[in-house]
Amino acid sequence: MTRVCLVGDSEVNLQYELLSRETSREALATYDLERPFENTLAVRTVSIGAAVSLLNDLDWYLTRFVDEALVQEPSVSETEWLSRPLARELRNGTVEPAETDEFCKIYGLERPGEDEQGNGPGDETETDGMGPITVTPRLVEPLYVRRTDGELPEYDLRDVDETLVVRLTESEYSP
Repeated sequence: MTRVCLVGDSEVNLQYELLSRETSREALATYDLERPFENTLAVRTVSIGAAVSLLNDLDWYLTRFVDEALVQEPSVSETEWLSRPLARELRNGTVEPAETDEFCKIYGLERPGEDEQGNGPGDETETDGMGPITVTPRLVEPLYVRRTDGELPEYDLRDVDETLVVRLTESEYSP
């Protein structure tokens, strides 16, 4: 299954903004909503075509409330994500999956409560007075990189335990 992840603008509560509006709420109604990262909303679709179509349906809201729309297509990579423009190019057949890995953006994943050096609780769960809740990591400071000889450079903007790789089109790449 193809995943779509909408990364909210830091100034808005993405889930509230998308679910409080009738058109976007209806577009998302058939999906099980997930929150893999802080201020994100993710769904699983049946194909890259369905993912791009959903993003097109939500375009008005994406323009206003979303910093980035990501697509994860297992036939391209089980772990790396695609930018929306790259997903569109794949769906349209203007680029082949094997040609998508050169230009990337790597986000650090930071747990709430950690400082910039990665020090902090790092717990997977917290309590809210009613029981445990899952703590979701936040995406921090993207690093633009180029894959050479099949290898990505290390993320070195912060001390983080995990990273998230997003494949980009050449025109999106800005070192």
